[in-house]
Amino acid sequence: MANNEVIVDGEVVHCVGCGAAVQTTDKNALGYTPESALKKGLENGEVYCQRCFRLRHYNEIAPVSLSDDDFLKLLTSISDTDSLIVYVVDIFDVNGSLIPGLHRFVGNNPVLLVGNKLDILPKALKHNKVKDWLRQQANAAGIWPIGVELISAKTNFDIDHLLDQIEKYRQGKDVYVVGVTNVGKSTLINSIVRQSTGIKELITTSRFPGTTLDRIDIPLNDGHNLVDTPGIIQPEQMAHHLSGKELNLVTPQKTIKPKGYQLNPGQTLFFAGVARFDYNSGDKRHGFTVYAENNLFIHRTKLENADEFYATHVGSFLAPPTEDQKADFPALEPHEFKSTEKSDLVIEGLGWVTIPEGVSVTGWAPKGVSVLMRPAMI
Repeated sequence: MANNEVIVDGEVVHCVGCGAAVQTTDKNALGYTPESALKKGLENGEVYCQRCFRLRHYNEIAPVSLSDDDFLKLLTSISDTDSLIVYVVDIFDVNGSLIPGLHRFVGNNPVLLVGNKLDILPKALKHNKVKDWLRQQANAAGIWPIGVELISAKTNFDIDHLLDQIEKYRQGKDVYVVGVTNVGKSTLINSIVRQSTGIKELITTSRFPGTTLDRIDIPLNDGHNLVDTPGIIQPEQMAHHLSGKELNLVTPQKTIKPKGYQLNPGQTLFFAGVARFDYNSGDKRHGFTVYAENNLFIHRTKLENADEFYATHVGSFLAPPTEDQKADFPALEPHEFKSTEKSDLVIEGLGWVTIPEGVSVTGWAPKGVSVLMRPAMI
């Protein structure tokens, strides 16, 4: 225990937003809280560190100084428990939010897989198809869940049902909520807390990675706990390549409205400056449907000019990334596919393009971001 941690009645005081131990001496370290704010927080029974206060009131994020090793140590300790693991993934970024080695962290504990952000998927998409897709992707990553649930933490869709399933599977055990950053883990727990206690936004939430800095224990009625853990940072997520404002321009915010394009072979669609879709070969005037953020800037051009066009216009006409960001933005890498049936070309964290049978296409995404093909979901 660090010497500068605040102790009250023999207990270390923790920020109720992120879980970091509160201290009043080092402004640049985790858990810093001014003396005046600490006094007021103790009086109110809710102490927030300065980082969480600024995040909640001004949407201002401070850099996270915990190392990956610190995050993994916290998760590895779960393997020694007898508990239920609620594993939250982003339905729109499944591969980016899967942890292939999850069982190394959770041991033999059962895993309930929860797909979040259902509210942004098109209405025509059948929930059973989504569940099957999630289970297949989890199995491919070596994860064998005892159940798959779909929710929207943002709109509270099916939270009551999820709580029933958690109660069914936990069998009097503690519950650990795990996942990578930016999948809506803390939003989900806020929703659970709000429904059970009436407290709004007890846990700090943000669109930025790395909000929860330590485990947060929420008591259950039988003496066990619901535990929010820090998110594992997954560098392959699209969210790690853009700042908050630009991320909002490419990450779906509301229910997606499909956009149709009639393309000839040799045409390209640019998705702002963050991704690209090439129609290489196939019949003339094929229909392609794009499922992405409704306000995402999409530009059609000729494939033969696409490389030069991108090099000239990325950061300006093709933005985001902005002019200031483009130097650090990863190069777009190609992933070529040929469809044998109606399929979806998925660019993780951005969306997908539904393509017809018998065409050759290429999806381009920032280095490390997954691009894959699946049978069409709609």
